[in-house]
Amino acid sequence: MSLPLFFFYLFSVIAVASAFMVIASRNPVHSVMFLILTFVNAAGLFMLAGAEFLALILIVVYVGAVAVLFLFVVMMLDVDLAQMRKGLLQYAPIGMVVGAILLLELLLAATSVVVAPEAAGTSALPIDNTMDNTRALGQVLYTHYVFLFQSAGAVLLVAMIGAIVLTLRHRGNAKRQDPVRQVARRASETLKVVKVKSGQGL
Repeated sequence: MSLPLFFFYLFSVIAVASAFMVIASRNPVHSVMFLILTFVNAAGLFMLAGAEFLALILIVVYVGAVAVLFLFVVMMLDVDLAQMRKGLLQYAPIGMVVGAILLLELLLAATSVVVAPEAAGTSALPIDNTMDNTRALGQVLYTHYVFLFQSAGAVLLVAMIGAIVLTLRHRGNAKRQDPVRQVARRASETLKVVKVKSGQGL
């Protein structure tokens, strides 16, 4: 067994095992930590495939930002595990249907080479071997897939707004600004002109 093949199997096994632990772990914080481990091993697989830009982006963006954001959100939400288990049986059929659909999609993707072997060697876009993968990826993203790229950004924006709404806590004794009152106030309510003689203070 060659060294790249050994690391491929090593990263793959750890990634699959940690991905399973993300959904099997009872502690949400542990699930996020296993998710970070999954991202790191996926970055290793990208490095073996020669896509070093995607590997570094996965480490910098997902591990360094998104996963840390997930960790802080999970810690601030104070999830009640007992309350979550009460509704487990209620949503179990929906979860099984969604899981079956995802499993079917994975099986179709895995067997696509066997079903349509001519599709494995074809590419929708011409590949320029003289160009580094970072420049080639940028040209593809910002030309052919620019609308999908912007749509992904909109999805991330919605996810960020959702995380803010979930972590927002309304407290009665908290002091908040009222922009309507601030804009509508008059100068006489906020400004007081005082005449002070020279050499004297207030």
